[in-house]
Amino acid sequence: MTYDFDAPVDRRGTASLKWLSPPGHEHVPDVIPLWVADMDFACAPAIAEALQKRADHPVYGYTVRPDGYYEAFISWMGRRNHWNIARSWITHAPGVVPALNLAILACSHPGDGIVIQPPVYYPFMAGIRNNGRRLLENPLVIRNGIYSMDFEQLEAMLDNPANRARMLILCSPHNPVGRVWRSSELAKLVDICVARGVVIVSDEIHSDIILGTEPHVCTATAAAAASEWTITLTAPNKTFNIAGLQIANVIIPNPRLRAAYNAQVENLGLGLGNLFGIVAQEAAYRHGESWLEELLVYLKGNEQMVRSFLAERLPRIQAYPLEGTYLMWLYFGNLGMDDMALREFLLSRARIWLDEGTKFGTGGSGFMRLNLACPRARLREALERLEAALVDAGMAR
Repeated sequence: MTYDFDAPVDRRGTASLKWLSPPGHEHVPDVIPLWVADMDFACAPAIAEALQKRADHPVYGYTVRPDGYYEAFISWMGRRNHWNIARSWITHAPGVVPALNLAILACSHPGDGIVIQPPVYYPFMAGIRNNGRRLLENPLVIRNGIYSMDFEQLEAMLDNPANRARMLILCSPHNPVGRVWRSSELAKLVDICVARGVVIVSDEIHSDIILGTEPHVCTATAAAAASEWTITLTAPNKTFNIAGLQIANVIIPNPRLRAAYNAQVENLGLGLGNLFGIVAQEAAYRHGESWLEELLVYLKGNEQMVRSFLAERLPRIQAYPLEGTYLMWLYFGNLGMDDMALREFLLSRARIWLDEGTKFGTGGSGFMRLNLACPRARLREALERLEAALVDAGMAR
């Protein structure tokens, strides 16, 4: 391989959120953080080189997005996601979470209902509540060990006028359960929403991290009317580990929805971009593809290692299928601990930091989310710590 993903990168002392001490557990030494969706790999060399070159110029003033920025992104979307987008459809935000909040403000009113499909990325819930909208839940269901959408419950909920449903926020690929939605699933979801005038906000930030055999399908391409009812949120942040550069792209083919979104951007003064984020994104989409291809191979190796370790040595912990994202959804319920006890056990006794399933809402109890995106030796050390702690507690098998 050209890139060395085994090489450890010491992030302590760099103000890394991931590597801060777990709140309330500052006394626990040497905790391995496998929680927030942030990779411990050095970013692609082409990105670092582009940033260094721009940093060498001593003026860091207001910056517009150049033609090359758009050209690289449009080419990437066509090549990697098979969606030919127009430049006029592209607008912006400092990140996908701000974009989500802007979309909520643009396409709904206080008191309106917004649908999520838990267990799901927790900023969805915060964005709805913080902006005075009502949370409507269409929980995912597990059928034959696979998470699926409950279309019957969704239709019934949308058809209830008391719910005032105006929007559905989709996570695709789904964080934390790891599903890559099939084209048929997305088409059915689109048909249900379009028939009822419900806007779909599709968070596709993990669309480049596909570890299974199914390709990612952009929601806006899944059905004939999809593009007119979909706001697509994307960013290079997860793909290339540059979340700290605060950049995202929002694709809105419908001019009415786009104008409403851009009005919110203008109202909040968010139109200008981050200079280094702009530079990093263009470099990533122009020159980062070979790095990504090797990253995907490495992540698949990490997943296989975790899956084999659990099956052979910790069979009471269940790993759900991982089709997309670098986040494994693990069920610890067979250990007999409640959620608070499980969190305390992992932090204090195993000295590993995972994301608690309860943060992801309905259906998250008993689960933990594990971030695979770190050197394999560190990941294996975390599993060995977990095994030792469970053996010591008499719960390994």
